[in-house]
Amino acid sequence: MVRLRCTKTVPVVLLLISAVPLSILISLELSTSTSAYPYRSRGWLRECAKWDDLGRRFLITTYSDGGLAQIRVPPESEGEDAPPFEEEVVLRDADVAGNTSLGLAIDRVRGRVLVVYADPNRFHHGALAAYRVDTWDRIFLTWLALPGDEPSLADDVAVDAEGNAYVTDAISSKIWKVGPDGDLLSTIRSLVFYQRKQWYRKVIGLNGIVYHPNGYLLVVHTLGGDLFKVDVKTQEVSLVNLVGGSLLFGDGMEILSPTKIVVAGSWPSGRVVESIDDWGSGKVVGRYVGLVHRMATAATVKDGKVYLGHLFGAGKHVIVEAVFDGVGG
Repeated sequence: MVRLRCTKTVPVVLLLISAVPLSILISLELSTSTSAYPYRSRGWLRECAKWDDLGRRFLITTYSDGGLAQIRVPPESEGEDAPPFEEEVVLRDADVAGNTSLGLAIDRVRGRVLVVYADPNRFHHGALAAYRVDTWDRIFLTWLALPGDEPSLADDVAVDAEGNAYVTDAISSKIWKVGPDGDLLSTIRSLVFYQRKQWYRKVIGLNGIVYHPNGYLLVVHTLGGDLFKVDVKTQEVSLVNLVGGSLLFGDGMEILSPTKIVVAGSWPSGRVVESIDDWGSGKVVGRYVGLVHRMATAATVKDGKVYLGHLFGAGKHVIVEAVFDGVGG
């Protein structure tokens, strides 16, 4: 057993040990050469960030604060010398107080924003709400899970061409379908979602989700690393055969084109997946290792570029452009 004497050397040694991870974090922050939107807030955690091109703003769910915020980005504020942006809370719904705001989707056709609420501490409550994007008046609030139901964690949301919303359950690996007027229409379940039998692979299940214009959903399984294709008409589920790597730790997603998606995650910060057969299979063709200590949880597209939102910020958050390295093979 090694004993350290209480000399002046001990504080120095402890300082050197603690400085190692701190130096790594600082180097990661300083090494960011892509464009970024730093912003100040009053919260420690932020979950989803989506670019609203019509409003020239990022919309952000405020996680444990249970609200929705915006970061306005007027054209004159663009550039390297721009000061940090200020978060402005635009929505805090009293009817879901005590719950966490997680996924969001902008339904541009209908002029509304969809926000997912959940109870990450007890897994009792889950809800989806729709709000007018101009006034923040609520259109509907639909409870997806209540005490007495199976444990669940409503997580992310996507909207199809008809206005139906699809919400992932990260605990029980199912998808709720909610109609344009807020009616809970059905629940999509499938054994296909359970590709991995180990218990720890099921701790966090279905997570990020997007709607493809060809009439199906693409959804990632966080700890399984799998990608699934879900037909919205038949609710048939199939596994997308991935090559070039898995999507382990995958989180929020965004469609780049009919043949490409981007998946945010804790490691790496982002991946680009491409398909040439209408998502019967896919190949990881790009990776981005960014601010991994902040944990990327959301992907969005602004002016043709991919940006990632992050979970951790402690009041000083950042949305960063992701520039992907190609994957050989």
